[in-house]
Amino acid sequence: MSDLFVRYLLRQGDRALVLSQQLSAWVTHVHDLEEEMAVANISLDLIGQARTLYAYAGETEGSGRTEDDLAYWRPAEDFQNPLLVEQPNGDFAMTMVRQFLHDSWAALYWQAMTESVDDTLAALAGKAAKETAYHLRHAKSWVIRMGDGTEESHQRAQTALDHLWGYTDALFDSDDAEIAVVAKNIGIDPTNFRPAWLTGVAAVFAEATLHQPVAAQRRGGRDGLHQPGFDQLIEEMQSVARAHPGAQW
Repeated sequence: MSDLFVRYLLRQGDRALVLSQQLSAWVTHVHDLEEEMAVANISLDLIGQARTLYAYAGETEGSGRTEDDLAYWRPAEDFQNPLLVEQPNGDFAMTMVRQFLHDSWAALYWQAMTESVDDTLAALAGKAAKETAYHLRHAKSWVIRMGDGTEESHQRAQTALDHLWGYTDALFDSDDAEIAVVAKNIGIDPTNFRPAWLTGVAAVFAEATLHQPVAAQRRGGRDGLHQPGFDQLIEEMQSVARAHPGAQW
């Protein structure tokens, strides 16, 4: 069970860390100061979630690896994040639609995880659920604003949705790691809240005058199969730690 539990924790940590890294690239590049602060704070929230998950994974594993080891010293192919969060930032519409699709899932996930029998995960979930509720409101407002805005903003939002939709089914995948933690009431089966997720995103698409795509689904992230450019993303994220091994701040 411990190996499967570690895998489960790492997947959730990888999801949060990779998305945080993506959002941090917008700092100093967003269109106004208020939005820059919002994006930076969301990125920091995700880092906080990743830290707790990695620290717990290292403790459970028992091999002495720390949260820093798991974030900065694993090769790109060891990361098990869903492909959705590693999709390039693109324009602001692409980033916000990606965030909305993710946060609609994460809000349901963390709320369900507050019922975990694992005290560490339940405590994290209580904090993360509050954070993610804000993240979701923020992303949702932008999707509606852009989708129901100008002709250009609508087209950009629709283009982003058309591209990203094919990566959403993988959020609800389950294998032996999920099955093991669900059996012990530690984790939750994501397929249980897929109908609620679909209903929620469809309502926002309708308000934003966006059309829900029909797209072939793409998988691979949880198996270490990533998109072109992912190696570079991880290399950049790990560059300081690897340039100064053992350094302490």
